[in-house]
Amino acid sequence: MRTYKRLRIQGGTYFFTLTLAERRGNDLLVRHISALRTAFRRTLVDHPAAVEAIVVLPDHLHCIWRLPAGDDDFPTRWRLIKSRFSRAIPPGEPICASRARRSERGLWQRRYWEHVIRDERDFRQHMNYIHYNPVKHGYVDNPKDWPFSSLHRLVANGLYEEGWAAAADVIGLDLD
Repeated sequence: MRTYKRLRIQGGTYFFTLTLAERRGNDLLVRHISALRTAFRRTLVDHPAAVEAIVVLPDHLHCIWRLPAGDDDFPTRWRLIKSRFSRAIPPGEPICASRARRSERGLWQRRYWEHVIRDERDFRQHMNYIHYNPVKHGYVDNPKDWPFSSLHRLVANGLYEEGWAAAADVIGLDLD
């Protein structure tokens, strides 16, 4: 089996996808959005990072972080966010034997996807992918209608137009 070493760049900008262990029919992230926001807020106070974009869907989330200069420790941030969120949710999810041996909750997939943003084009493409994702998954017809998205903040700050919709090259991306 081939193993891959994570590419970690101090002060880098990263795209992430985090997914619940049980995706089918699971709305845990939006049902407990307040707990997720608290986990993010507490973690980013202790370990700052700029959240450039985020979308939270019922069973997964995508975001782009810009880490501070000299810092490449995104794994600690994600470990804290996932564990803080998990501790805030009442137990009851099915837990496999390997998780039970480690006294782990069964909410999150253990791993997550990260991608180093290479340039401005890559950044814009991932920003657009994040904001179009609720449409891609059929939750809304227009990105502005999804409440758990940074699109609203970016429109208010003038970085996206009010009626923004993704171009064909974003619609065809499969980053989930």
